[in-house]
Amino acid sequence: MKAFKGFQKGVNLGGWISQFASYDKKHFETFITEDDIVQIKKMGFDHVRVPVDYNVLQEEDGTLKEDGFAYLLNCRDWCKKQGLKMLIDLHECYGYSFDPLKKGMDRRKFFYDEELQRRFLDLWREIATRFKEDSDMIAFEPLNEVVLQDVSDAWNVLLAKYIKLMRSIVPEAYLILGGVCYNNVLSVPLLDVPVDDYIVYNFHCYEPMVFTHQGAYWMEGMPLDYRIGYPKTLEEYREAANSLEADLAGAIFKEGIRDIQSGFYDDIFAPAIEKAERDGVALYCGEYGVIDRAAEDDRQRWIQDINAAFDKYGIGHALWNYKEKDFGLVS
Repeated sequence: MKAFKGFQKGVNLGGWISQFASYDKKHFETFITEDDIVQIKKMGFDHVRVPVDYNVLQEEDGTLKEDGFAYLLNCRDWCKKQGLKMLIDLHECYGYSFDPLKKGMDRRKFFYDEELQRRFLDLWREIATRFKEDSDMIAFEPLNEVVLQDVSDAWNVLLAKYIKLMRSIVPEAYLILGGVCYNNVLSVPLLDVPVDDYIVYNFHCYEPMVFTHQGAYWMEGMPLDYRIGYPKTLEEYREAANSLEADLAGAIFKEGIRDIQSGFYDDIFAPAIEKAERDGVALYCGEYGVIDRAAEDDRQRWIQDINAAFDKYGIGHALWNYKEKDFGLVS
């Protein structure tokens, strides 16, 4: 399968200029600094995925925020010094968020609203223009985690518009395109977009969710004190997921897959790999990780297993998360 060169072993900078507790310039200036990028390089990573929310880059009326763009520009400069690649991920846009804690949001409207999409494309035009001279070391991801499966066709239409816009500005920049159902790996085959040499298909993988998200406060129906180990049998994870009120539907319920540690990741990755090979594009996992409530030995075993699958198929990946956010390598 085609390799995503330079983006094989990365880590996310979540919680910095996206998913922050409050809009706080002191936080933006101190949570991630050049020292962190130096440390990431020492850890052996080759790139960082940088989630950013639209309200860091623009006011509610669309006016651009120069100080917001400065955080991305600083990160670019730090990465250049260390020889790291950088992926800019628009984690939330005006009118859309994946965040399950934003319960009142209409997660369908954005995909059918021309004005919201105009705002989205205008912001991306600005991002691409500002970073077009760095497209040899910066990749672009249009939007994090489309939640609803039934907007997949509308999402493909918008992605085609996004690709056309970006190719007019950054013709040889990598564009990282994910699917629906929170970017589940099983949704990759639903992507139907124009492809070229710099298109990459993207997915996130936290399977089994009942293990990686045990005790997660943001998952409605998940007890805060719930704990489960790794590895267990597929049947044990299915029974555990069914015993909770949380929405844990995922790849563990796919029919015909082998048990954990005996081909599970090969099986759930297979449709995405087939789609990527058929379309001649690289495959990338932009997020994967285990919540810090899990036992450390279990976390390490899970990381080793999924990394082995990534390495087997040449799938680039970025661990969630470098610092804090309940998944952090450092705190």
